Amino acid sequence: MSSSPKPKSATEADRTIGGRIATLRVAQGLSQTDLGQAIGVSFQQVQKYEKGRNRIGAGRLQAIADLLRVPVNTFFADPQDGASGKVGPTALFDDPTVMELVVAFTSIPDETTRGGILSIVKAAAALHESRTGAQHPDAAVEL
Repeated sequence: MSSSPKPKSATEADRTIGGRIATLRVAQGLSQTDLGQAIGVSFQQVQKYEKGRNRIGAGRLQAIADLLRVPVNTFFADPQDGASGKVGPTALFDDPTVMELVVAFTSIPDETTRGGILSIVKAAAALHESRTGAQHPDAAVEL
């Protein structure tokens, strides 16, 4: 006599995807309720997705990516090149502050203003690097 199949349990990939959804959602100022309403689920379901407790179907993941205005591959882990010390760009999405900066920066339509802001950020990074004498390990990002 065969037993009924067990539901598939969430994996580390589910947790990574959920964490990136949460980071992007927060960076864009959306609540779990807002996201849930937009994709047709409850905020409790959004919580389960973000914590990696429930898997997200392909169609729903695409709807989330569309709502957050990112390509769907944003949610998947980058391979890291341990030998070179470089981190893939998707790993930056794990830092909510980076996401806030990216969302705010991309909302500026004026290219001159964007160029000025980029110059300020680069100057601040160079100043920090000169004071510490070492480049931050995450500074080498392979795009």
